[in-house]
Amino acid sequence: MDNQLLEYLLSFLTERRKNLFDEVISKRTRHFTVVIEDVYQLHNTSAVMRSCDIFGIQDLHVIEEMQVKDIDREIAMGAQKWVDINRHKSTVECMKTLKDEGYQIIATSPHNDSTLMHDFDVSNKSAFFFGTEKDGLSNEVLSQADGFLKIPMYGFTESLNLSVSAAIILQSVVTKLKTSNIDWELSANEKKEILLQWTKSTIKSVDQIVERYQEEKKM
Repeated sequence: MDNQLLEYLLSFLTERRKNLFDEVISKRTRHFTVVIEDVYQLHNTSAVMRSCDIFGIQDLHVIEEMQVKDIDREIAMGAQKWVDINRHKSTVECMKTLKDEGYQIIATSPHNDSTLMHDFDVSNKSAFFFGTEKDGLSNEVLSQADGFLKIPMYGFTESLNLSVSAAIILQSVVTKLKTSNIDWELSANEKKEILLQWTKSTIKSVDQIVERYQEEKKM
């Protein structure tokens, strides 16, 4: 982490922008992460990314075993600048990566044994998996999940749009997390790394500015 580069680039931002970055990054978390598995509708991926940004989730994982999509920038509304996108070629590889990072795998499903959203224990690091619009989550996720989570429903319809489901669940678990005593904040180094990333995405002609900085540093 080049702290001097960060300070140099921050000098190009207004005080208002720097204060906004500080405020938003103080509320970011990696205690939770979101995973979407082979989602066919592009706008759903983009909308989920937007929800991650809104509710302070720093990482979004996208499994592209069957479907490879780009982000719909109009629907994401700039969220792609602020949320880290992690792409995976297989569900198995994604789950292994997340488990190695200490996450429990939570399948969002109307499964009979699913925990109701308001009863979910937020104390453990959790990766929330959302499946395809048509078929739901794969058997790989359902068979290896550490837990199941569902949204209470009281009408005739038994399912919600993927992006709506993600927003409802994130609002619930993040609110519960923020009112707990759990240490959910990013580390100081994580905050600096993300702040550098955000700053670079904000400044025009940043590559030339960084190149000039590096040249001046050699002198």
